[in-house]
Amino acid sequence: MLVSMTGFGRATAELDGLTATVELRSVNNRFCEVVVRAPRELSRWETDAINLVKKAFSRGRFSLQIQLDYPSTASAEISVDAAAAKKYARALKELRKAAGVNDRPRLEHLLNLPGVISSNDGSRPGEEIWRVSRAALDAAIEGLAEMRSREGEALARELEHRVSEIERQLTIVEERAPLRVEAARDRLRERLAEVLSDERINKDRLELELVLIADKLEITEEIVRLRSHIGQFREALSSKKPAGRKLNFIYQEMNREVNTIGSKANDAETTRAVVTMKEALEKIREQVENVE
Repeated sequence: MLVSMTGFGRATAELDGLTATVELRSVNNRFCEVVVRAPRELSRWETDAINLVKKAFSRGRFSLQIQLDYPSTASAEISVDAAAAKKYARALKELRKAAGVNDRPRLEHLLNLPGVISSNDGSRPGEEIWRVSRAALDAAIEGLAEMRSREGEALARELEHRVSEIERQLTIVEERAPLRVEAARDRLRERLAEVLSDERINKDRLELELVLIADKLEITEEIVRLRSHIGQFREALSSKKPAGRKLNFIYQEMNREVNTIGSKANDAETTRAVVTMKEALEKIREQVENVE
């Protein structure tokens, strides 16, 4: 079943008043990349969180955000990272000079930067905080996976519709193929008859020219390969494995055959069919980029 690379999952978990909220978003990407925003008390488990996401998904760019809410009765510990605050202040001053801005950095600017000030429930061990965060993360991953699957079903229907359109137009091209060659032969005979008398026409030369024309217009191989690619595309659509890269490769092969057919088109009906196939292929290209 096809899976989309775009989606959103959100979940919460609670343990003795401590609540962890996880939001997990994903967009399309060639690889699997995870960006984490989490409180400092979870920094020790950031790699574990990344590995959980990568284990669940093969492709996409993921934005993971974890928020912790301690019970109001807890004896929260507030900590300030003075060294980080000084580094941020220097960086803001350099940025102000480089940008030519007169405003000076204020305290509220520093407070909004990550790592300057943090709070922690002193009574909660780190393992307990990770345990409740892990539970929320697992649920968010599950929610994101469900959404990506639903989006994938919609993508599969859209891609099947587009490839069916290509197949319909290819049937038109195939039916026109022998008629195109015969029409080209007739036009050549007519042109020669206008210029030369029947007695002066070199029959052998005429036959050679007719053979060359037929060879230039021959598209049987392209039709056979394109039909094969359509079959492979449908097989990939129903595959249980991630098929995004494979679908993209097959799309390129289909596009190559359609371009070749278009270069050999010599009548209006074939040209219209090729244009319609190229429009469908463009839609396929856009959708395949979102497939895992």
